[in-house]
Amino acid sequence: MLPARPLRAAVTTALAGLALVACGDDNPTARLQPGDVGAPASGGGDLTGTLTGSGSSAQESAQTAWIAGYQGRQPGVTVHYDSIGSGGGRENIIAGATDFAGSDAYLDQQERQEVRDSCGPKGAMNLPVYISPIAVPYNLPGVESLQLTPDVLAGIFNREISRWDDPAIAEDNPDEQLPDLPITAVNRSDESGTTENFLEYLTAAAPHAWPHEPGAAWPVEGGEAAAQTTGVIEVVSSTPGAIGYADASAIGTLQTAAIGVGEEFVTYSPEAAARVVDASEPVDTGVKGDLALDLARDTTESGAYPIVLVSYLIVCHHYEKPQTATLVQDYVGYIASEEGQATAAEAAGSAPISDRLRQRVLNSLELVTGGR
Repeated sequence: MLPARPLRAAVTTALAGLALVACGDDNPTARLQPGDVGAPASGGGDLTGTLTGSGSSAQESAQTAWIAGYQGRQPGVTVHYDSIGSGGGRENIIAGATDFAGSDAYLDQQERQEVRDSCGPKGAMNLPVYISPIAVPYNLPGVESLQLTPDVLAGIFNREISRWDDPAIAEDNPDEQLPDLPITAVNRSDESGTTENFLEYLTAAAPHAWPHEPGAAWPVEGGEAAAQTTGVIEVVSSTPGAIGYADASAIGTLQTAAIGVGEEFVTYSPEAAARVVDASEPVDTGVKGDLALDLARDTTESGAYPIVLVSYLIVCHHYEKPQTATLVQDYVGYIASEEGQATAAEAAGSAPISDRLRQRVLNSLELVTGGR
């Protein structure tokens, strides 16, 4: 485990430089009443204090919008979020360096044990608040539409299909004139929840073509690697013949592939991604209030887009300061609210969580406590 004090100092310094701030008021002891999680505080916003978070770069656009929206409700609260990647976010909350983490993968068994040092014996909860497709952007001048079955997609990223005019790609795209051009498959160079979600999809949907275990680190040598979501997008944008994977909110004007699902090819959309989440089962982590999901990556449901990212906010069961517990409840409650989800959908193109999942998130937030 990382030592808490040096990392806390380093993270605090970094977050200060990247802060998105709401400021004012001076009442540090305001508390939500039972049942008020996610509701506006009395008097139009009477909470004060500071929250620090870090993690998922896929959440960056949504976090920017959430913090701005939350400023209108609680002008006395300062919220910092540093989009350093999911792995870094989990390391920081385990070390006690931040109050919450954004992560595109839920805490694994070892991390659930380690986080008890900073979050108390009940550990931490994974709360799904951001649903987005993982798009497959490509740079092929003259190719307006690209269709890829799971096996072909796996072959490309496993470096076994190396040219765009390969017969396997041509079979999926009979109406396109594919160029005689080498494929540059771009993956993340840093440990990433987006990578883990993408690899989980390949493992489930193309088990014979993808021999690697899923994880936060890219398992195949060669190709092109870039740091964080922005790095992948930059390389794909500037490299003819490139293909990558990234949170859909970052795609911009890049073209994206339609993915084979059953007998059809499906393009990404928030609605198509939400269908997969609705069909998914909860994970039994043994942590009360935990809402980790086992996503249905191999679905054949018509209209479902299976390469989906469910990003979590990881919050402690217990905080040393009651004020911190209250602020976590209020901020994450706002994120899960209809207003917060609509804000993220507008800013990042994410799919709003269902009313049922929203209620489960709010119920879990009621379990957060603070004080000695």
